[in-house]
Amino acid sequence: MLKKRIIPCLDIKDGSTVKGVNFEELRDAGDPVELAVKYEKEGADELVFLDITATLEERKTFAELVKKIAEQLSIPFTVGGGISSAADVRKLLEAGADKISINSSAVKNPQLISDLAKEFGSQCVVVAIDTKQVDNTDWVHIRGGREKTELTTVEWAKKAEELGAGEILLTSMEGDGTKNGFDLRITKFVSEQVSIPVIASGGAGKSDDFIKVFDETKATGALAASVFHFNEISIGELKQILKSKKIEVR
Repeated sequence: MLKKRIIPCLDIKDGSTVKGVNFEELRDAGDPVELAVKYEKEGADELVFLDITATLEERKTFAELVKKIAEQLSIPFTVGGGISSAADVRKLLEAGADKISINSSAVKNPQLISDLAKEFGSQCVVVAIDTKQVDNTDWVHIRGGREKTELTTVEWAKKAEELGAGEILLTSMEGDGTKNGFDLRITKFVSEQVSIPVIASGGAGKSDDFIKVFDETKATGALAASVFHFNEISIGELKQILKSKKIEVR
């Protein structure tokens, strides 16, 4: 069985780490390089970097900033935001990323998942899914959560796996930044329908939320931002608590 991973996330806008609620009301959360160093020291298993306005602003992820962060890290490093081609991926891998995360571009061009998996290996390709329930159905949203698609969340997760994705990063838009707990319902649903690892994201507020998502779903990773950025939860302490609950962490 895969050991569970604790994954801090750096949401980047204009070169700074930011955090909002339900994808809106962004506030500054600190220097991304300093935060990356801090999280590695605290025992983070991986780090995710998302340039959250790259797709909206139709520009590429900050390769220079990725390089600065990667130089400080020895843990796996996933980068997303505005990636739409193999050339984009190559540039980010050369800058030091280990994996890349695609969302809007994969929805618009599903073949991109297969192409990237073929060229760089499935282990490199993370498909990020921003999900929101509308009229009792879970729908995939793109463009930083601003645009609802006609894809249902579970069907898209299964399709992404078929096309060669190595991992799903599943973010509950309703939970994002609220600290009300992970969305156990959709996380359970998706993680039981695919065989690739699923990272739960959106809603972490206390250590109990991490215990629940690992106990009640098949998620193999739990991602959080504000609770780590604002020192509400220490990664080291969280891992000790998980171990005490017989949850195997790295």
